Amino acid sequence: PRGGRRPGDPMGYSPLVMVADDDASNGARCVAILAKLRFAVAPAHSLEEAVKVMQSLRPNLIVARLADEPQLRAQMAADPSLGDIPIVTMTAANDDPEILVEEIRRALRR
Repeated sequence: PRGGRRPGDPMGYSPLVMVADDDASNGARCVAILAKLRFAVAPAHSLEEAVKVMQSLRPNLIVARLADEPQLRAQMAADPSLGDIPIVTMTAANDDPEILVEEIRRALRR
């Protein structure tokens, strides 16, 4: 399946991935890679923006590289409707686009 579609997903469905990154260029790179692979993507450039996007769009997955990531996780844990959204943290180990996309797909399949 294209993008993050899982075998049971209806045709035309793509999971929504929120990309939360303090660094605009890193975030834009990740958004472009995911969009090219036909993921639905919602960018967020700060903790406050990430919380607003989560509350309004309820993404299926979050890809995060935020200085405030511990606060993001704490806010998610405090809201039962957000607590079950998986998070993939961008690190030097998954900076390679292929590795990051595979981690995203693995998290979505769970």
